[in-house]
Amino acid sequence: MAEGTALVTGASEGIGYELTRLFAENGYDVVMVARSKGRMNEIADEVEKEFGISAQVIKKDLSVPGSSEEVYEESPEIEVLVNNAGIGTCGFFHENDTAREVDTVRLNVETPTHLTRLFLEDMVERDEGRILNVSSMAAFQPGPTMAVYYATKAYLLSFSEALSNELKGTGVSVTALCPGPTETAFIRKAGEENSRINEGDKMSQRTVAEAGYNGLMKGKNVVVPGFKNRMLVRLTKIAPKSLVIRVVRYLQEPKEKT
Repeated sequence: MAEGTALVTGASEGIGYELTRLFAENGYDVVMVARSKGRMNEIADEVEKEFGISAQVIKKDLSVPGSSEEVYEESPEIEVLVNNAGIGTCGFFHENDTAREVDTVRLNVETPTHLTRLFLEDMVERDEGRILNVSSMAAFQPGPTMAVYYATKAYLLSFSEALSNELKGTGVSVTALCPGPTETAFIRKAGEENSRINEGDKMSQRTVAEAGYNGLMKGKNVVVPGFKNRMLVRLTKIAPKSLVIRVVRYLQEPKEKT
């Protein structure tokens, strides 16, 4: 018998892929949601053969209105919901593509909110369930040159912490995973390749996924992987906000060419 079923959005790559594997390794059936059906079919074959679980693929662009209801209707009973899908854009807000910024809000805020509302009611009725919202260290301060992305991650963190409090005594837990720079394709897709923030060592997507999975299973409210990242979060809470914002802008801006 499976431990239950875990639904992972953005499951075709990066942290979402590693989380999918972790749930499969630990005996969960998985439902994968992303736009890349071919890649998800490959992952489904991989985890079914390797771990003997059942994997379902749902091809969906979650930035499209109505997609959350379609995912809910096409899914079996879900014990674990992982809101991982997300995008971001680097650059000044007034110069960035308007549609891309609106899609960022839809995918990073509207979609996890809607999916959580749809699946959470069932979890509360069963008195059992877990939700993992993949936020970011960006959630702890404003982010010049990635203003919308940072703001959406702050929403996810606040949303998760509030729900965690509301759900005390229900048997349902909510965890926010807040990683720092990670070795994923997000950096390239967001146009961050030359930003100073990505100069140093980055955590592997597997390490981040393991931290998120373990924190979820322990019922933690917030998980920040890595000792250095946790220290940086503490610093942002005690340093003057004006200084924090200037530092973030410096780190987010492209490195000077030599």
